Amino acid sequence: MENRIFLDTNIILDFVIPNRKKSKLAKKALDRIVELNYKVFISEDMISTTYYIAKEHRKRAIEFFIDALKFWNIVPFGEDVLKQSFDFSLKHNSDLEDTLQCFCAKENGCIFLTSDKKFIDCGVKIVTYEEFLGD
Repeated sequence: MENRIFLDTNIILDFVIPNRKKSKLAKKALDRIVELNYKVFISEDMISTTYYIAKEHRKRAIEFFIDALKFWNIVPFGEDVLKQSFDFSLKHNSDLEDTLQCFCAKENGCIFLTSDKKFIDCGVKIVTYEEFLGD
């Protein structure tokens, strides 16, 4: 069975913006993902989110996503993920962006890599940098 990993937006932001606190961890995690031959998934909406947040690193963000298109699976949420996320978010008062990402990871059979210490539980395995890297 292939290893499938879904990257949270904060992982990409940590990589694209070199002065972020967890920038080095993002680099190590992406190197490990390649080393372990993971099939990588991100949601298409995270591209615009990353571009918006990255501000002075927008050129780097675009260049990053140009490369990502060659190797990664960039997936839409789709109607089922949207419905599940809306219901879950209303029921649990959860952050909708996190909920959408989590259910998208679930839909694609992935573990979910995030730098958040506390993340919603939508039924997928959630791992932090430390857990993924074994630190």
